[in-house]
Amino acid sequence: MKKFLALFLAAVLVCSTAVMFAGCGGKTESSSAASDSKTSDSKSSESTAAKGELHMATNAAFEPYEYQEGGKVVGIDAELAQALCDKLGYTLVIDDMEFDAIITAVSSGKADFGMAGMTVTDERKKSVDFTDSYTTAIQAIIVNEGETKVAKADDLKGATVGVQLGTTGDIYVSDMEKDGTKVERFSKGADAVLALTQKKVDAVVIDNEPAKKFVEQNKGTKILDEPFENEDYAICLKKGSELTEQFNKALAELKADGTVKKIIDKYIKAS
Repeated sequence: MKKFLALFLAAVLVCSTAVMFAGCGGKTESSSAASDSKTSDSKSSESTAAKGELHMATNAAFEPYEYQEGGKVVGIDAELAQALCDKLGYTLVIDDMEFDAIITAVSSGKADFGMAGMTVTDERKKSVDFTDSYTTAIQAIIVNEGETKVAKADDLKGATVGVQLGTTGDIYVSDMEKDGTKVERFSKGADAVLALTQKKVDAVVIDNEPAKKFVEQNKGTKILDEPFENEDYAICLKKGSELTEQFNKALAELKADGTVKKIIDKYIKAS
């Protein structure tokens, strides 16, 4: 009986050891899978042009240039990007993100290019390259009807002004902080306009076309007749990207055949 018990215990010990090593083996496999996942993430941060697709970084809260409709990103920039990719033979993938993350995504290679109603500025040129401009825009000033504190652009000095974080409106108004202007920054333009309607800010500075949409959606607000700034929109790409030349060539062809104008006219009706 003792002999039988000893044999039984020995068998149990062998089985337990086997299970223990099997468990260790499972952990090693899991660790390897995690390593493969990290490698994959690293590769995904590189340009995907070689795979036949291009990732566009945008902020889909900027109607009519880019916004969400039916679960997809639509608008001027989305359609123009599609036309460019079709002409160049790439599949377009749109990555929606915060506006102030776009240049970082492009400069780091996580996105191949950025389109988000983006103005060409000397400061941005330090981080990315830009294509030729595809349209011009105006920085507008939104105020509450009946309010007289901000009646023209110069009145922004000393006022509390709402802007969307990282936009040119943010850049331009920030230059006025030395004149006593207080800048309130919001992740979305809609949030800045909401703060205006709640009288938490005196005015909002934002691109003219989105400004029109915001005023339509928020009764009691208006756009001042005097524009704040004129600017050029262009596509941003990683410094030294070979895609810049390709985009410029394709963009010139799309301008020449009327495609660019057709896309813009679809979303922006002539006054």
